[in-house]
Amino acid sequence: MDIVIREFAVGDKMNGNDIDDSFTVDSTIVLSLSGRQIRYTVKECPRYTKRYSDEQFEEASDEDYSEYIDNPNQIVYLACAENQVVGRIVLKRNWNKYVYVEDIAVDKKYRGHGVGRKLIEQAKRWAINGGMPGIMLETQSNNVSACKFYESCGFVIGGFDLHLYQGIHKHSDEFAIFWYLIFDEHQ
Repeated sequence: MDIVIREFAVGDKMNGNDIDDSFTVDSTIVLSLSGRQIRYTVKECPRYTKRYSDEQFEEASDEDYSEYIDNPNQIVYLACAENQVVGRIVLKRNWNKYVYVEDIAVDKKYRGHGVGRKLIEQAKRWAINGGMPGIMLETQSNNVSACKFYESCGFVIGGFDLHLYQGIHKHSDEFAIFWYLIFDEHQ
């Protein structure tokens, strides 16, 4: 499969429902802290499907990315295969000089074909070209496949927030995990 990564451009339309971002939850991350190192294990849980395009995230489904075009501090890249958008990554220069991944999504049908890895590689190029020291992102403790993917790309856990998702659902047992890919000086 030929995957092309290109910059979001004038005339592109981005409908959040174009990419099936659903995933199966069948386990969750359990963190442990030893000094400054955060490790995790995986614990099974009842199986269900989660999607970000659900009603609670509806306002983000038709995002206007026009302000990202020709902006040196933020950018959107699209992953295209078979003449359609199958993934995206939304990046911005964060206050701490890291690239912050605001969103990364790969259509469910195209996962496992290297689309996500190509998007992360493009983010690395953008960060390095911009003189940024690394990349940071956040995901949920119940998105274990995403956590394992970020780890396989060289990211490490830098922190967590037990309360972030309780604004959406007061009794949520999900928590946010912050992942970092810190560049060495020779990249």
